[in-house]
Amino acid sequence: MLAYLDEVVEESGLGPRIHHRHRVTAASWSTGERRWTVEVTREDTGEQLRLTAGFLWMCQGYYDHRRAHTPEWPGMDRFRGEVVHPQHWPDDLDTAGKRVVVIGSGATAATVVPALAQTAAHVTMLQRSPTFFIARPKTHELAVTLRALDVPEDWTHEILRRAHIAEGDELQRMSFETPDELRTFLIEEMRPLLPEGFDVERHFSPSYRPWQQRLAVLPDGDLFTALRGGTASVVTDTIETFTETGIRLASGEELEADVVVTATGFDLSVFGDVAFTVDGEPVDFTERVTYRGIMITGVPNMAYVFGYFRHSWTLRADLVSAFVCRLLEHMAARGAEVVVPTLRPEDADMPLLPWADPENFNAGYVVRSQHLLFKRGDREPWTHLKEYVEERDTLPAADLDDGLRYS
Repeated sequence: MLAYLDEVVEESGLGPRIHHRHRVTAASWSTGERRWTVEVTREDTGEQLRLTAGFLWMCQGYYDHRRAHTPEWPGMDRFRGEVVHPQHWPDDLDTAGKRVVVIGSGATAATVVPALAQTAAHVTMLQRSPTFFIARPKTHELAVTLRALDVPEDWTHEILRRAHIAEGDELQRMSFETPDELRTFLIEEMRPLLPEGFDVERHFSPSYRPWQQRLAVLPDGDLFTALRGGTASVVTDTIETFTETGIRLASGEELEADVVVTATGFDLSVFGDVAFTVDGEPVDFTERVTYRGIMITGVPNMAYVFGYFRHSWTLRADLVSAFVCRLLEHMAARGAEVVVPTLRPEDADMPLLPWADPENFNAGYVVRSQHLLFKRGDREPWTHLKEYVEERDTLPAADLDDGLRYS
């Protein structure tokens, strides 16, 4: 990933425009100046900088990178081993030959467990509730076929891109239209890859609908390989307390551990926890409404990137980028310097709904953070969190005069 980013930066001449180790702390809009002023701290020197811009584009993602989500369990203070969270992984952590318990069942746990199992004495994945897993080869079979036929690389890329998107669209469609059928499919796909006698229904059949939380993809089924090899195991239970030597579960079972990895997720961060003001007034985002999942009511000349839960994040980043470029061109064409998402007269009685609908997506980090986030409406253009299959057609055709006020 870093090699790819370095290549893009070099090819595009972006190096001089990127400022590393700079933390944005505040952003203030002045209607009189029609400018954003952004307060920045250089983390290496502590120097305070002030940057101005006519348009502000927030591309900070949605993780809280400073604070990981770690529940407090009884007895943690008496555990004699080491407790680490993947978000703050110490460089000097050595798990070779040690007993490791990984608390969690999501994509992070599914990544950490097989990696640690290569050298640890044993790794136990301790989960309160299961996750749907799906094994995929690191190299797509279609890619092997196309390259064997000496198909031009650009064609291969485009064909594979379409194949991945089509597969994602089909899984997403089934999750809404035939969830029981999809559940059966996912379980039966896992069953032959697991150790004989493994209780798939207990350990890998969640209570929620498929795709109500993320499917965790296993490259070459590496987690299943570790389970078959006996270097890893799965326990589904709740924690009663930490002990001096490990964890005691509600069932009474004790898991001995030298290292405990809390792969317990993260919390959302609203626009990087940057303090926003508009004409001197603090912006309370919990009282604002999204515009197409790209802008915020009452906040001028500001856009943000938020991707998909069920497709690659970058698919929506591409669509949002094209939308913002089209918006800037539209502003220039009509001689406007300011654009503000503004509710229309017909939206006066519109109900304001939570940021996400739990019936659609109910991952823990979403449920925990709803009270911090902006709202959505029940009509266009005040909705968001749509699927790629719809937005790839609707966003490029969106009316730039609907819900946007120019001056």
